[in-house]
Amino acid sequence: MDRWGVARQTVQNAIDQLRTEGLVGSRPGRGWYVAERPAIRRLARNRLSKAERDAGRGAFLSDAAQGGWRPDVSVEVRRQPADDRIAGILDLAGDVAEVVVRAREMRADGRVVQLATSYFPAGIAAGTAIEQPDTGDGGVYERLEELGFRLTHFEEAVNARPARPEEASGLGIPAGYPVLAVTRVAWAGDRAVEVNDMVLAGDRYELVYTLPAD
Repeated sequence: MDRWGVARQTVQNAIDQLRTEGLVGSRPGRGWYVAERPAIRRLARNRLSKAERDAGRGAFLSDAAQGGWRPDVSVEVRRQPADDRIAGILDLAGDVAEVVVRAREMRADGRVVQLATSYFPAGIAAGTAIEQPDTGDGGVYERLEELGFRLTHFEEAVNARPARPEEASGLGIPAGYPVLAVTRVAWAGDRAVEVNDMVLAGDRYELVYTLPAD
């Protein structure tokens, strides 16, 4: 109040806004402090490996094992017609343009850090464990390989943008807050078998990539 020449309520409003954004926290009897929120390290090289699947971990659980935090995931599964973008990536057309959708809300130590929606061709996933909320050890990628789709590579596209209103609500951040939008396509040879659209809170993630020099 003294430094900026403003009323007490103005300062309180500012603190309330920072608290809402998760940037400050109170300590009883000591006041308000900048929140300590180390970023989740997302290790692209290891998280999608066969070794992690053989250890019973999907990608998010692999991140948790590396970071030492407690993972929790809520899953909604449904079938729906594929839109033009998804149908184009998965090479679906006509009457077969139906997908199995897995929409997830992912939490680290109780805090939502990622929203993810995966799309699988219904001709592959319908009636399989991929349609179950809990797909079992190794996750959906292990189930795909059990179905005969040996995964050969993944492609990821990453961009930074403001959060859309529904994303902000799901992540508990203000509308327009920065997020990382990641789209991953899983390939079995020359066939795309999954499209995964992920939205990560920008201040809660650090994406780490190891690239060969040859």
